[in-house]
Amino acid sequence: MRSKKALYNLISNLLLQAIIIISGFIVPRIIISSFGSEVNGLVSSITQFLAYITLLESGFGPVIKAALYKPIANKDSTTIGNILKSSEKIFRVIALIFLGYIVILCAFYPFIVNNQFDWLFTSSLIVIIGISTFAEYYFGMTFGLFLQAKQRKYVISFIQIITYILSTIAIIVLARIRVGIHIIKLVSGAIFIIRPLFLNIYVKRKFNLDLKNCAKDYKLNKKWDGLAQHVAYVIHTKTDVTVLTLFTTLSEVSVYSVYHLVVSGVKALIGTFSGSLDATFGDMIAKSEEKNLNEKFSVFETIFNTVSTIAFSTAIVLITPFISVYTRGITDVDYIRPLFGVLLVISEYIWAVRQPYNVIILAAGHFKETRKGAWVECISNIVISIILVNWLGIIGVAIGTIVAMAIRAIEFIYHANKYILRRSIWKSGKKIALIVLETAIIVAISSMVQFRENNNYLDFGINLASTMCVASIITLTINSIFFGKELNGAIRLFSKALLKRKSKRKIDERG
Repeated sequence: MRSKKALYNLISNLLLQAIIIISGFIVPRIIISSFGSEVNGLVSSITQFLAYITLLESGFGPVIKAALYKPIANKDSTTIGNILKSSEKIFRVIALIFLGYIVILCAFYPFIVNNQFDWLFTSSLIVIIGISTFAEYYFGMTFGLFLQAKQRKYVISFIQIITYILSTIAIIVLARIRVGIHIIKLVSGAIFIIRPLFLNIYVKRKFNLDLKNCAKDYKLNKKWDGLAQHVAYVIHTKTDVTVLTLFTTLSEVSVYSVYHLVVSGVKALIGTFSGSLDATFGDMIAKSEEKNLNEKFSVFETIFNTVSTIAFSTAIVLITPFISVYTRGITDVDYIRPLFGVLLVISEYIWAVRQPYNVIILAAGHFKETRKGAWVECISNIVISIILVNWLGIIGVAIGTIVAMAIRAIEFIYHANKYILRRSIWKSGKKIALIVLETAIIVAISSMVQFRENNNYLDFGINLASTMCVASIITLTINSIFFGKELNGAIRLFSKALLKRKSKRKIDERG
């Protein structure tokens, strides 16, 4: 059953990320073409500043999800209801505080960007962009966490797929009839409000949840222990744009956001392999299946590293050629920054290397045990970025992120191996050494062989396919030599899940 749910989650999440990536490339290009790089930079900057609402969340999400694993496994409906009631109360308070934050942002943010747009233009855009975030926290966050803990993330994914498609279509149509950026973002935000409202109704009806009679004073254990990890995540994802907004121009923010489209797209696809399995590991830990956990994690680690190496090695080679095609015809700012592109890919590559260990730490609920490293990551990222941005500009913030990510990666790998998996750290060290070797070989060969000039998307597509082919051959060949057992284990798990699905279908047809 776990394998089948994990497969559903993986497939739906992959489809969702593909839709998000396609939408992510279409929308900024439309905004840049219709309104210019400064407006695109403004939208990106406002979105990042509003995203600091997640600091108020204080890491409650992972803690709540971890707390749900055991009662779900034991079918303890009373405890489940109490946890969800406590969660709903927390997130609704956060939603109301968020409204106050929007007011403060409206008052001061226009001055942060040196009044490049008038106050009414900027502040009204802040309110419009913030609508869907408020709805997410007030109506849907709790029930989304419940579905994830139930290993039913695929339900959330399908809802998100629908809203992203509708939003992208609306933006394309509205841009063609030349409406303003405010109307475009208002319609898009209204579409995204559908998601939390539907989740609220669906979960309550599907699982017969009535939170009215649950304990109102239920205390959620360890609810503050996820604070450091969550702050570290927020700092990692938001520091660069914030520092660039404060110390450079909105045009530089636009450059960063365009490059980040590529790495965030790769990261999102890679993340589907981890986001779909955290609940599975949490269930194993709750049931004390230590041997099974180690076996499945080794398979997951190898597959995740294989996919990451292929994806990020390809991105290192092709990020600048893609940007040159994507921004062709845009002349209000120079978007061709090869060194910055490579550094940005490397920073997220480090994230990918550490992600399997982060997943197992979150599944085990080891928030308190790893919080010191989270604070080190936060502080180092902020300090290094601020120091270097005045000297190296946009490249400086990328270096700050790389250093902070590397520090945190070392802690994750050490802690997960020693305290959760209870195995030698050199097992992971061997895999990481191979990742470095494979990447070096892929980049060297791909850089020496120019498959085709990047004159348009067709040329780029051919180069992408060729580079990925080279990366796949090299990575799979080396990994099959050193980690053939884990790769075979992944094939067996996938085949088993498919066979179970076919058997169930035949039984349903006979019934």
